[in-house]
Amino acid sequence: MRSVKIKEVIDALERFAPLPLQEGYDNAGLQVGLTETEVSGALLCLDVTEEIIDEAIRKGCNLIVAHHPLIFHKLARLSDTDFVQRSVYKAVKNDIAIVAMHTNMDAVQGGVNYKMAEKLGLENLRMIGKRQSVQATADGLTAEGSEGVIGELHGPIAADDLILLLKERFGTECIQANQLLRRSIRKIALCGGAGSFLLGEAIANGADAFITGEMHYHEFFGHEQEIQICSIGHYQSEQYTAELFRDIIERDCPGVTCHLTDINTNPIIYL
Repeated sequence: MRSVKIKEVIDALERFAPLPLQEGYDNAGLQVGLTETEVSGALLCLDVTEEIIDEAIRKGCNLIVAHHPLIFHKLARLSDTDFVQRSVYKAVKNDIAIVAMHTNMDAVQGGVNYKMAEKLGLENLRMIGKRQSVQATADGLTAEGSEGVIGELHGPIAADDLILLLKERFGTECIQANQLLRRSIRKIALCGGAGSFLLGEAIANGADAFITGEMHYHEFFGHEQEIQICSIGHYQSEQYTAELFRDIIERDCPGVTCHLTDINTNPIIYL
């Protein structure tokens, strides 16, 4: 089987979720490293930490594909001041390339929100919120993206059963919710991560429930018996993104060994 360069893996990921889909504040794409090197293995994760880089070293991976960018703000220096600088230094020292697929992977059709929908078994998916269409390949193929998705459960369920379903499918210890609906729920809108901005679109599209990773306190007010709001945790909502990376790489770059991280990088604990 032929060798695969890091650049080819990055190209495959960016064909699926082109960088122009990312938000203006974001820093998706190559973060650290050289791209002409042959891939020895790819470690797939949500966040990059020093522990993740140590895991890549142990598993013989010279490529880390993460959802969240390690380098989000300007690096004024490279020392041991914080975990970002230490992680960059360790990656460079060990010839490990790091690439992030962030809001472009959130937005793209088939991306993070669709993976959430898959875990819940939603059907009849369609995009909601701001939509984009960008060029994905040199020959003119395009990729579609949106801020969120909406779909339907196979059958209606009660609000408390939805809470139990979310706990089971996303492995979350607790869920922040508004007053439980006293009617059944079938149509559900989704936005992974910090998606509270999409609540109005969920309501406008007739959703019975809106599920996201984070909501602000005041945003829960005023929607009692209008829509079921469920905030399941930022990490929990996006934790399956690594499965998307694996599927893309294994399909488009056969021969590359992929490892889903064994490390839970969620910095929030529930006591």
